[in-house]
Amino acid sequence: MNARTRTARHTLRQRTRTNRTTTRATRNTATGLPQPASTHLIAAGIHPALARRYSGAFSRTVIPTTTGETTIKLRGRRTKTVPVKLYDQAAFTARLAAYRPRNTADARLFEQAAYRLAA
Repeated sequence: MNARTRTARHTLRQRTRTNRTTTRATRNTATGLPQPASTHLIAAGIHPALARRYSGAFSRTVIPTTTGETTIKLRGRRTKTVPVKLYDQAAFTARLAAYRPRNTADARLFEQAAYRLAA
């Protein structure tokens, strides 16, 4: 197997993972139930890696609509249940209208997402 084939397979896996994550986030937000900030950001059109990177700062000063619990995987087979903040669509849209990261390229993506949701 040469390097081109490996690169092509990696690219295909990455695109599939991103598409699957975006579809899942869009479906979850369409239910109308409160969702975590990262799910809302992904559904708004932000790349999943970027959404997970900024979701903590995005939700830092916002009062959550409700809270829930999720399971995270630790080393080996161990898991841990942690609390998670959940936001409804109105709270998320209001925060997205005001939040901009310091990175100008990322701030532009957030601005475009806010404009799409406001329309």
